[in-house]
Amino acid sequence: MATLTRASATSSAAARARVRTPTERVLARFRRNRLAVAALLVLVLIHVAVLLAPWIAPHDPDRVELAKRLTAPNIEHWLGTDEFGRDVLSRLLVGGQVSLAVGLTSMIASMVLGILIGAAAGYAGGATDAVLMRITDGMLSVPLFFVALMALALLGATVLNLVLVIALSSWMTVARVVRAEVLRTRELEFVLAARALGCSPLRILARHVVPQSVPSITVAATLGVAFAVLLESSLSFLGLGVQPPAASWGNMLSGARGYLRTVPGLAVYPGLLIFMTVLCYNWFGDGLRDAIDPTLAER
Repeated sequence: MATLTRASATSSAAARARVRTPTERVLARFRRNRLAVAALLVLVLIHVAVLLAPWIAPHDPDRVELAKRLTAPNIEHWLGTDEFGRDVLSRLLVGGQVSLAVGLTSMIASMVLGILIGAAAGYAGGATDAVLMRITDGMLSVPLFFVALMALALLGATVLNLVLVIALSSWMTVARVVRAEVLRTRELEFVLAARALGCSPLRILARHVVPQSVPSITVAATLGVAFAVLLESSLSFLGLGVQPPAASWGNMLSGARGYLRTVPGLAVYPGLLIFMTVLCYNWFGDGLRDAIDPTLAER
């Protein structure tokens, strides 16, 4: 009996002493952050509901029934109808597809642009670094929301133009993050070894340097989606984003302006979804940053 007890104690001690991989340590730190885990669950719920909108939307989101306009929530229309008699719940689900698709697509485009500029500036150094970083600083000093308004007013309010404008307005932070990581990594031993073996600068960047920035890029991407969703909603609210009759959370807010006193739910529902999505992306990004940053973990 004593032998079995000692054996089990030894095995449990060995299990506790097992060295965890970096990924396991990051996941363990992230799971301890209850706020970030809750934010991730809410985001998963929102994205799954939006993704399944064609199958779970109770009504055609574009069907106009003037006889049922501005009805209160009931069994047939769970969240009521809007000023044209369209089902609010169905439009929220379909509008979420547009808002989140614009946010994710523009985030990916801004990530690609920011990674290219940041990696080139950090690895090349010298005049290339100075020029690219002065351009980045100049873009950061410009009130980009008003530039986006002017660009969409001149180019036209289409979804493609909206994605391009948001992407060109949000790459600067990623470029600075990637540049800092490349400056930190480019003189390490494995990079010097690859350079000594005759690897081209492009191969060194793609295979050895930029992958070291993935954790920081991931955090920047989560925060970038929140920024893109908020900017798309703001531009659509002003009439320069997604155009009716196509639904998005921003233009649903715009259409509800005239009914704030009589039917406030028309503005509350899309506003609440925008608020929850942006807030949860920020909480998730903060939790991911805390889990990845080893200095925060040590503290």
